[in-house]
Amino acid sequence: MTEHKNIPLPPEDEEPEGGKSLLERAGTLASGGEGLTGAFRPAPVPRELAQRPRKRGEERKPAPVEAIKGSAPAVDPVATSASDAPAAPVADPVHFAGPKLKIDRERLRDEGLIVPGGPVTGLLEEFRIVKRELLDAARKPTSDLPVGRAQFVLICSPHPGEGKTFCATNLALAMAAERDVEVLLVDADFAKPSILTLLGLPRGPGLMDALADPEMAIEDCVISTDIPGFHVLPAGNQTASDSEYLASRLTTDRLMRLVQGAPHRMVIFDSPPALAASPAAELAKFVGQAVVVTRADSTGQSALEDALQLLSHCPDIKLLLNAASFSPSGRSFGSYYGYAGE
Repeated sequence: MTEHKNIPLPPEDEEPEGGKSLLERAGTLASGGEGLTGAFRPAPVPRELAQRPRKRGEERKPAPVEAIKGSAPAVDPVATSASDAPAAPVADPVHFAGPKLKIDRERLRDEGLIVPGGPVTGLLEEFRIVKRELLDAARKPTSDLPVGRAQFVLICSPHPGEGKTFCATNLALAMAAERDVEVLLVDADFAKPSILTLLGLPRGPGLMDALADPEMAIEDCVISTDIPGFHVLPAGNQTASDSEYLASRLTTDRLMRLVQGAPHRMVIFDSPPALAASPAAELAKFVGQAVVVTRADSTGQSALEDALQLLSHCPDIKLLLNAASFSPSGRSFGSYYGYAGE
């Protein structure tokens, strides 16, 4: 055993180094004060900690972006995913809630038009072919066409008396027979409106009234009918500024309300002749499809070319030959089976 009595002690008059006792010096070293050297320094902290080993099948997460020189802290990519972004507001669907008025079926028959619920006729078969082309184009519009525009169809002709109103009305009646399609027939021939008379409906406010009065809701002017899925928008009161109203910015917003929230709805405009009045050219700038009705025994080539030039803003123009007496393929169109139309 060691004899402690043999350990030399410091002289009583000699103070520890620096005037501090051994306990005081040990406390200074432990608290990181002066004299902290060698093994007493804390271990260095790495700037980036090592990632834990990945489990089998676990995807590698991207390393966080290091904040340098006061840059913003790294953002967790999971927290800013597309599913967390606020959803864009969806406009409420526009419904036509007016009273359902009865269509005069006898008048339709007398005018040589399609009679809903009646027997299948050659006239109906012809317009089934026409409507299918328009519906297919509306369901598969071109990529550069604004959303909803292909649902708007302009029915026009170069001159009066070539059958545009006859074709527009029959086309709308044929489309209304579809199980998943709703149709709005718009009388856009403001100078000589005839749709209401043709269908036996009463007069009322219409398209031009809604364009002239910003406070009027255009859907309130729509007439619902007893034919399922068939609606009518009258021309309204005639003004001296029909083309100017159609060219205004308000018109686009008003017309788009007619298909708001209703991708299954088709809007058919019966416009005035292209070479007789300017509204047809203005509507052609808005619609996604146009059908130019020409009469086989009267429409000249130069008139057709001029009409097509006026309607050239429409991206999809189709021709419909009316009152043809033969077909090169052998299919007999007749003169719309005895009806030349208006």
